[in-house]
Amino acid sequence: MTTTLFLFRRWMAAVLLLVMAGSAAAQPANTREYVLGPGDVIRITVFQSPDLSLETRVSESGTITYPLLGQVQVGGITVVQAEKRIADGLRSGNYVKQPQVSIMVVQVRGNQASVLGQVNRPGKYPLELANTRLTDLIAMAGGVAPAGADVVVVTGTRNGKPFRKEVNLPSIFMEGRTDDDMVMENGDVVYVDRMPTIYIYGEVQRPGAIRLERDMTVMQALATGGGLTQRGTERGLRVHRRGPDGKVQVIQPSMEDKLRDGDVVYVRESLF
Repeated sequence: MTTTLFLFRRWMAAVLLLVMAGSAAAQPANTREYVLGPGDVIRITVFQSPDLSLETRVSESGTITYPLLGQVQVGGITVVQAEKRIADGLRSGNYVKQPQVSIMVVQVRGNQASVLGQVNRPGKYPLELANTRLTDLIAMAGGVAPAGADVVVVTGTRNGKPFRKEVNLPSIFMEGRTDDDMVMENGDVVYVDRMPTIYIYGEVQRPGAIRLERDMTVMQALATGGGLTQRGTERGLRVHRRGPDGKVQVIQPSMEDKLRDGDVVYVRESLF
């Protein structure tokens, strides 16, 4: 179990590095769901109307100055919504009968997201590419640290409302859940908690801290620790667990009991 997990984390780290290199080299093609903001440089094209083509920067107030329409509010809406807003303005003003408006994000400025917790380089990072995704941002932060958990928490705002989502990073790569690799927006915070850990001491082959897998039992934990020594006995098993009141309880578990984060498993020496 531990070997498989280690190999996966090595593989995932390599994937994140490749993602980071690809993000730095070129702008992703799919920017349709990117939310425009102050400082963004956009190129607007209207099919068969070259005089309405324009490259401009979004102002601090979130507006652009567009031919025939004047001030157009594009900050805080997606690229698709901005295209529709300009097209509607051209149509309602009888400037173009059936306008086909296309917007490309040329450069992103002013947007930032934070990565905190168990990553190699926690801090704030600029979202300089439209369509910067969760894995891109974690790669910018140097990847998940060895003590980091697989599940990360993303908080921010979406459509003006508070947003919170837990994302299992391995599922993005191993189960193809690419929808969880969400597009980052200005002000987002990604928090990587420490991995859940238990501790095994006493008469086991490899005492020390081990990663607590989902629904891990006492038997599985002992196997991860290399099993009992010749002097160890299952009858001498004890689990030290801190309760909600902060007091440590001593439990005599069965081999099928599930362990919790922070549990200490102690294997006593056989007296016979």
